[in-house]
Amino acid sequence: MKPSFNPYLEYQSNEVNTADPRELVVMLYDGAIRFLEESMKHMESFRTYDKANASMLRAQDIITELMVSLDMDKGGEIAQNLLNLYSYMKSELLSANMAKDASKIKPIVKLLRELKSAWEQLDASAARQAPSIPVSGGFVAHG
Repeated sequence: MKPSFNPYLEYQSNEVNTADPRELVVMLYDGAIRFLEESMKHMESFRTYDKANASMLRAQDIITELMVSLDMDKGGEIAQNLLNLYSYMKSELLSANMAKDASKIKPIVKLLRELKSAWEQLDASAARQAPSIPVSGGFVAHG
């Protein structure tokens, strides 16, 4: 049977494949935040604990991806601090998931929002400071 075409999935795939590394990090933060918010919602009823667990695991997978994507050699102290922060997040989320305690998730969502905001500012700042980049047929000014 031939798989059906899903324009949303195609768009999403193109967005990820054409994003620069900073945009990918922001997308990962967005995904982690979204899954943690879903998990908190599903923790409101024991009948949806399975959905809470599934959303939590997806958020933890995203944080793991953020951890393994750190360049510890080039990132120095900042990379080490992010690694420590991500490890803390994973530990807290494990505890929250085991206890089905949404109140333990809220501080993690707050941290992720702050990190996302910092990456977005970094992205905007870099775009303003970027030099003109040569492309075939001329130059494109960034900023």
